[in-house]
Amino acid sequence: MKAKERMHASAFKACSMSLLILLTATFTCTASAGPREQAKRIHDRIAGVPPSASRLDDMTREIEANRALNAAFTAMEDRAFYNVTLKNFAAPWTNEAMTPFVPLNDYTATVIGLVRDDADFRRVLYDDILYVGTWNDVPTYSNSNNDHYEMIEKLGHDLSDKQNFRGLSQSSVTGLPTDATAGVITSRAAARAFFSAGTNRAMFRFTLINHMCRDLEQVADVNLPPDRIRQDVSRSPGGDSRVFLNNCVGCHTGMDPMTQAFAYYDYEYNPDSDPDGMLGRLVYNTVNDPETQSRVQGKYLINSTTFAPGYVTPDDKWDNYWRQGTNRRLDWDGSLPGSGHGAKSLGEEWARSGAFAECQVKKVFTNICLRPPSTSADHTQIEAMVSSFRSHNYNLKQVFAESAVYCAGE
Repeated sequence: MKAKERMHASAFKACSMSLLILLTATFTCTASAGPREQAKRIHDRIAGVPPSASRLDDMTREIEANRALNAAFTAMEDRAFYNVTLKNFAAPWTNEAMTPFVPLNDYTATVIGLVRDDADFRRVLYDDILYVGTWNDVPTYSNSNNDHYEMIEKLGHDLSDKQNFRGLSQSSVTGLPTDATAGVITSRAAARAFFSAGTNRAMFRFTLINHMCRDLEQVADVNLPPDRIRQDVSRSPGGDSRVFLNNCVGCHTGMDPMTQAFAYYDYEYNPDSDPDGMLGRLVYNTVNDPETQSRVQGKYLINSTTFAPGYVTPDDKWDNYWRQGTNRRLDWDGSLPGSGHGAKSLGEEWARSGAFAECQVKKVFTNICLRPPSTSADHTQIEAMVSSFRSHNYNLKQVFAESAVYCAGE
């Protein structure tokens, strides 16, 4: 071996040994971390900020008494868990770019409130609920702007404050009929993002992504009846019917019958003076639309000549074709009929599925552990946490606590 090569080999060996020593030291430190260090790690995972000395003492005592979950719940008393961790956790669900860099809004606030109040988290998709602030220095909730929430965030108000940040019936705040409310689906933020323009299929797709952890390609099924696919979908894209039969039909056979639940909703704004819809509002037809001669929004009839024999939406009755075929694996609740009218009943159909519960657990795990589940131990932990989530009345705090305890040992 040449002298230069021997020098490089020697340097590589020394570097490798140094790395091995560093990794061994890191593992030893992790494995032998005492209760106080474990408490700090749990707090860092949950709140993202260092704990106060007194809170760290309390958490340490809980861990010393083999009550690590209690320590995790203590960490959730930090306002940063609500104002930062949960805000960043839910914010990507409120926009098509799926970015957390958006202001606080009614969708995110409602997620935060439901978690804080130990609520059955399934309510997020169907309940008549909306969280608002009652501080004197913030404007009241508005159907046509987001000033209320942006001021709450600007002033740094504490979202763990149950006296001044609380849940009200959405219908009493927005004026929607009670039976037209569907949790965050009918929040102003969701309407602006997913009911704006288009054909309301965006609301279906992003709710599927955000709350069932699946995009359309993962649930495509070409073996279901295409009878409810609307007129705006070409049956021969590019002149080739095989594209429709082998691709388009896979998504639309399940999506279009369920998206019918949103037929009476729209987000109205002036694209000339307000191109981003910042000042728009959610609207819900309670009387016939002159364009459709029914309560169905006109957007459901656009491009009707693309395939004139296609389905014409007459009302908001939806059916879940995915209760048959490959998507039975989403574990639908057998006590529900699998059909109904409007967004509320569809939201409940989704929220009471096994896929919804599993999705929430995986999202929390990824958020707290800073990585998706990947090992066999991780997947075993996910299964255990899904069962625990259900047995604790779908309290998402339980999932945060169990995830933090599991991952703090890494």
